[in-house]
Amino acid sequence: MENQFFVDSEYLSEKALERKHQLESDPSSRTNHMEYMSGMEQIKSDVRERVMAQVEAYDYDKYTARDVRAALEHEQCSIEDLKALLSPAAEPFLEQMAQKARTETRKHFGNTVYLFTPLYIANYCENYCVYCGFNCYNHINRMRLTPEQIEHEMQIIADSGMEEILILTGESRGMSDVKYIGEACKLARKYFRMVGLEIYPVNTDEYRYLHECGADYVTVFQETYDPDKYETLHLAGHKRVWPYRFEAQERALMGGMRGVAFSALLGLSDFRKDALATALHAYFLQRKYPQAEISLSCPRLRPIVNNDKINPLDVHEKQLCQIICAYRIFLPFAGITVSSRESAEFRNGIVKIAATKVSAGVSTGIGDHESKYTGKESDSAEGDEQFEINDSRSFETMYHDIQSEGLQPVLNDYLYV
Repeated sequence: MENQFFVDSEYLSEKALERKHQLESDPSSRTNHMEYMSGMEQIKSDVRERVMAQVEAYDYDKYTARDVRAALEHEQCSIEDLKALLSPAAEPFLEQMAQKARTETRKHFGNTVYLFTPLYIANYCENYCVYCGFNCYNHINRMRLTPEQIEHEMQIIADSGMEEILILTGESRGMSDVKYIGEACKLARKYFRMVGLEIYPVNTDEYRYLHECGADYVTVFQETYDPDKYETLHLAGHKRVWPYRFEAQERALMGGMRGVAFSALLGLSDFRKDALATALHAYFLQRKYPQAEISLSCPRLRPIVNNDKINPLDVHEKQLCQIICAYRIFLPFAGITVSSRESAEFRNGIVKIAATKVSAGVSTGIGDHESKYTGKESDSAEGDEQFEINDSRSFETMYHDIQSEGLQPVLNDYLYV
């Protein structure tokens, strides 16, 4: 496969520029974000309706300190309790929430913290999402790694001691088709015990193929569960279809994936409702597929290229901690991942309370692990990053920092027979 690398031209073509302006200024020119496009599988499931009914009925301002105290006293956290714990009324109870969350974490996970690293293999994208560094109208260096380059990157990561990898691409079937991703999974199996995917949503048979190639679990960011807000942020491309994206985790489980992860990008819309929807999406699917391993991610919007068309709604560290603690109390068995979007100080603290998984040695660029891990100049070109990370600690530093907090870093705990 020929290496694909280019620097976008300084200006979009006149035709493309006209289309971009039309999409931004004329909502009627956009496709219906609630209608499936050709080739998109539609499944029969009531999960989406159940989640959205709860979210639409959620008035978080009605909850009081009394509701929060009751939620903290209950042995099992109900949906109503979760709503109280995510409400503004719970903010003065953050210390009590953290204590309860820590108790639940230790009960189910002990003092372990799992480590993984992401590997971006391509950053081509066919979507116009106004907040994303990869969006198709951004002037960035685009790259798709060849199989040889992918294996080289994986060797470098594996040599550091890492045993779990998360493979990511931009959302382009044309430049990163399912077969290409499957071949990357096969290569990953040579070097890693756990292989995750964070790619564009696909159909059940395609998830089954990727699982057969070696993928263990799938992460999908819904971005925001608010369909109306979603429509204003995703102006073109397959990602524009909100229900198809919502159902991705269920299709992945139907395709045989062992685990799925859920997330909203906090700050795109009302974070309390997005946090509620994320937790309930995981909750209802876990009840429907009890064999599935369920996990949650808690990313906040980070600076990216050309991010001048969205006003992020502030989600501060105190509010992020509240969300993570509420997740842990409501879903005590679920894994909770906190990414390198957050500071080292925050991640060091939250793993002692509720988070069970963190990334280390992170790069969101393409083909740059040799330069970042070894300090050597790479012989090949590199593709631009999706967003700016906050915590740039190496795997070795992260491992030792976790140990110094009295916790046990874990690289893998699966046995394959």
